[in-house]
Amino acid sequence: MSSSEEKKELEWPMDKVRSTFINFFVEQHEHVYWKSSPCVPHDDPTLLFANAGMNQFKAKFLGTCDPKMELFKINRAVNSQKCIRAGGKHNDLDDVGKDVYHHTFFEMLGNWSFGNYFKKEAIAMAWKCLTEEFKLNPERLYATYFGGDDSSPCDDEAREIWLQYLPPDRVLPFDAKDNFWEMGATGPCGPCTEIHYDRIGGRDASKLVNADLPDVIEIWNNVFIQYNREADRSLRKLPQQHVDTGMGMERLVSILQNVDSNYDTDIFIPIFDHIQKLTGASPYSGKVGEEDTGFKDMAYRVVADHIRTLSFAIADGAVPSNDGRGYVLRRILRRAIRYGRQNLGADLGFFCQLVPTLVDLMSGTYPELKEKQEHVTQIIREEEESFGRTLDKGLSKFKDMAKKSENGMFSGIDAHFLYTSMGFPVDLTELMAEEIGLKLDKDGFEAKMKEEQELSAAAHAAKMSGDSGKDMRLVAEQTSALVGKGVKATDDAGKYVWNQDLEGCIVKGAFIGRNETEDNIGFVDSMTSENGTVGLILDKTAFYAEAGGQIFDTGSIVNSNGAVMKVHNVQLYGQFILHVGEVTEGTFAVDDSVICKVDYERRSPIAANHTMTHVLNYALKEVLVTRPLKESGKESTVSVDQKGSLVDESKLRYDFSWNAQLTLAQLKD
Repeated sequence: MSSSEEKKELEWPMDKVRSTFINFFVEQHEHVYWKSSPCVPHDDPTLLFANAGMNQFKAKFLGTCDPKMELFKINRAVNSQKCIRAGGKHNDLDDVGKDVYHHTFFEMLGNWSFGNYFKKEAIAMAWKCLTEEFKLNPERLYATYFGGDDSSPCDDEAREIWLQYLPPDRVLPFDAKDNFWEMGATGPCGPCTEIHYDRIGGRDASKLVNADLPDVIEIWNNVFIQYNREADRSLRKLPQQHVDTGMGMERLVSILQNVDSNYDTDIFIPIFDHIQKLTGASPYSGKVGEEDTGFKDMAYRVVADHIRTLSFAIADGAVPSNDGRGYVLRRILRRAIRYGRQNLGADLGFFCQLVPTLVDLMSGTYPELKEKQEHVTQIIREEEESFGRTLDKGLSKFKDMAKKSENGMFSGIDAHFLYTSMGFPVDLTELMAEEIGLKLDKDGFEAKMKEEQELSAAAHAAKMSGDSGKDMRLVAEQTSALVGKGVKATDDAGKYVWNQDLEGCIVKGAFIGRNETEDNIGFVDSMTSENGTVGLILDKTAFYAEAGGQIFDTGSIVNSNGAVMKVHNVQLYGQFILHVGEVTEGTFAVDDSVICKVDYERRSPIAANHTMTHVLNYALKEVLVTRPLKESGKESTVSVDQKGSLVDESKLRYDFSWNAQLTLAQLKD
């Protein structure tokens, strides 16, 4: 690196880039700094890892945010979010190392508006931030907008706004793949506008935008959430419009430090230096492809990226294991160790020694790294030590399966068994198959995975609908409709009272299911047994809604006319509690006065099991942490953390993180 480049790097070290972005929105545009959520979303079962800045704001976008939360009160936010894209829909793992811009762990700089400002203000802020705060050359910036298609209109509004800042040949239309965001098949969605930067400059790079080239890269995406996608693919305007933006910090830092690659910045160079010191390999030279002899530089990138991912994930409560996100982490760890040992000549145990370097780099912004340093190091060390044994676990089973292979194809179902039953990484199965001349049936493996996922999804849907086939969820449209009618949050203080019916409850909403009415929202004035599965929203309730791993109450709701509704499910959607069941007698109507009759006999063992989760939590901390600390007299950052629970009338399950199998003596204590 030349002296001029070194000077540029000193002008914009990564910490300054991050703080400049946050301060711009806090000090100049009245945003609230909202701390990054953990990159391990323990409270969101739909995600393996936080993969975007908006993840922790989903409840705001869906209109289901609990009004008791601080998040409910804000309408502008800014932060730098810890993100991991490995596994699931967004997966960059297989690309890391092959080029100079993919990562499994990265930071996403973002600003958000929740029903506050919209396109005009968002674009103006983005332009000012880039050109005035970071002083990027406006001549190198390009903007894209959604050009429209058969199901969604062109975003002419965004185009017209951009023409106030850029000439027409640098304001470019693209299709839905690049410029239309959707949360899922149905739900909130909207067009987005991307800002791209030409690293070279002095040319017309319009044809290079979205060409997946490292010289012309997307740096900032502004999503305008203005529609709800219906089941029939039509769009309905949302009552409130939101802005969700994200800018990859690593890319921005590389631009401001005037280097060609994210890996040439002060984010990675100290880690590379430590890798070189530990392994004795020749220094990192930034090569890719055929020029990278022995895949040395690829190995540097893999190891450096993966120590970041693992350290942050473990610090946030994840642990390498045989399934779910734990399996993804184990695969990442083994991939890093394999590259380090085979391509850099590292000794076993080198990987955990990189943790202190990362802590020094990042703990100023993310103090949890320092707090959990001992814990992170210990887990990675133990995983390294067991790596050889792990590789041997499925070897004999693999050999038996390979002998039964036909037509040179290793069964995808067998690979699925190795994955689910023995924690055997599928990429390792594929490699072993190739070594003996077999090809892995990837389609068969994915089909088996999909089959299990669909079975799980079907079971969940059946539970939520009472096997009726209806969609009984309250999402943004339903909660907005209730708010628009002046319905206030359900008062559930009555759930703390035992063995007593709650009288004088007023029906505030009668719900027969999404897409079951002409307006598709699902609310009616009255309902009977002919409506099948239905839901009631009351002004107050004695029923406990499913939450925190504890199952819902069941029972019945009756009105003064003798109507009866059997309640078999109770769910919390933002500030509203929905009682789901069937009307067995009479008619229920909005404004009816009703009585909540909870099945307290069923609730009793649920409460006992709930209490035992707290007892288990105390006992585990006492046996695993408190007593050993008292005996040793040493300070420790190792802790036992609850990661979830399941509580119903017949059982309890308590999930916790710990870095080793419990001994018999510990279990007895």
